[in-house]
Amino acid sequence: MTQVDEAEVKPRLGRKRDHTRDPEILEVALDVLAETGYDGMTIDMVATRAKAGKATLYRRWPSKADLVLDAVACMKSKDIDLDALPDTGTLRGDLVAMVKPPSIRESERKLKVMAGIASMIARSPELAAAAQSALVEPRASVNRIFFRRAIERGEIPADADVERLCMIGPAMVAYSVLMLGKPVDREFLVSTIDKIILPAARLPTA
Repeated sequence: MTQVDEAEVKPRLGRKRDHTRDPEILEVALDVLAETGYDGMTIDMVATRAKAGKATLYRRWPSKADLVLDAVACMKSKDIDLDALPDTGTLRGDLVAMVKPPSIRESERKLKVMAGIASMIARSPELAAAAQSALVEPRASVNRIFFRRAIERGEIPADADVERLCMIGPAMVAYSVLMLGKPVDREFLVSTIDKIILPAARLPTA
């Protein structure tokens, strides 16, 4: 075999892709998505804000849908540790203990991301599943634990509709942020717990 033949059959090794910036780029993608919505978002916008080459993003994510799907899925990594939840001995205490500035800001951001992908969810079952897993289920899982504890303590009736109770708080926050355009704060969340969630659970408020 000649040297030319050897060169032709020798596999060409491309430059190894560097994925170290992926988390940073995906965070930027979420910010752009929350601000512009899916239809207004472009990969070029993300590349510019992330100070990354367009070609780099297109090699990693061939389409906007691929980028958004990865970005939404990556939010799941920030889930609350279900093994380290507060246990105050009362339902109200547990719910109020979760009202903290970082969690409030993260909830608002998740809502804006959800609003941003609303137009795409109906067309993409895969994105809908990722959104459910990353944006809705984490907080619902926390609430389920709190309400089931309350049932086990005899604090609320055994036939309490846990699934419906789990969604009251998130629904109130979503309405305030997305429909009224008002950010939520501690006072709003604690008032929702005392005036809506606890009465719905048939638990008298103090």
